[in-house]
Amino acid sequence: MTQKYATTEKKDTRSGFGVGLLELGRQNPEVVALCADLTGSLKMDAFQKEFPDRFIQCGISEANMMGVAAGLTIGGKIPFTGTFANFSTGRVYDQIRQSIAYSHKNVKICASHAGLTLGEDGATHQILEDIGLMKMLPGMTVINPCDFNQTKAATIAIAAHHGPVYLRFGRPSVPNFTPADQKFEIGKAITLYEGAHVSIFATGHLVWKAIQAWEILNNLGISAEVINIHTIKPLDEKTVIQSVMKTRCAVTAEEHQRNGGLGDSIAQLLSRSLPTPVEMVAVNDSFGESGTPDELMKKYGLEASNIVEAVKKVIARKTV
Repeated sequence: MTQKYATTEKKDTRSGFGVGLLELGRQNPEVVALCADLTGSLKMDAFQKEFPDRFIQCGISEANMMGVAAGLTIGGKIPFTGTFANFSTGRVYDQIRQSIAYSHKNVKICASHAGLTLGEDGATHQILEDIGLMKMLPGMTVINPCDFNQTKAATIAIAAHHGPVYLRFGRPSVPNFTPADQKFEIGKAITLYEGAHVSIFATGHLVWKAIQAWEILNNLGISAEVINIHTIKPLDEKTVIQSVMKTRCAVTAEEHQRNGGLGDSIAQLLSRSLPTPVEMVAVNDSFGESGTPDELMKKYGLEASNIVEAVKKVIARKTV
């Protein structure tokens, strides 16, 4: 690629979590880790090896893990739970709601293997509703970083935030293009490219797809503003509004259901504050299926080309 975010390095975001957790363990003795029999998959093994007295293997008992984590906060610990996103949310929603969110416990719910890019494990494991589930809980912070470096930075940053956090990341290796020394600021969106014709708000793995779409659009003479929304809740409303005031239309992109995700949050904000045409690149009311990550992203319309088509469509809808 020819633009400033060109990269050939690829890393999985779950490894960013593992590296961040280990570094955090060395910085803060109050950090403890819990896992539901997926230590290697969550890249928590390095933490377990270096801090065995601060690691709890809960086994295949995710609901119990959430209760244990909630209890640990009473003694001043900062628990990080780890399992697949499907098991971190759908399987244990009652425990999160009742034991963590309701009493605003300082638990960090860390969820790997989110979205379609879980791949061959199929629809039962490819949760596409988790952002919606978690953002609806009062007081829950929801973070969906885009690459290895940002996931590492987010993991470290959430320890300093008091209150429940849902941190979402994935299994596949994806381009690692954000700075290694970045400071992660919860609730603060990052503008990757400034533009005048359309605002593209992307999160997670779709941020790189949005960057690829930017280059295609740039070659077509379309000036796109690309913004990395790594924090779904609290949403950076100021940045969203400022961008759309310039462009007067928006496209959202995410590896999640259209209902309840980032696009839903952006559309709600704009309907209240700045009525604007919005197009959403997301899974449209469907479960996933077994396949390679690349095959599934293509089939379900989560590619750079889909963002480009959404941009053309939304620009055609502009009234000013």
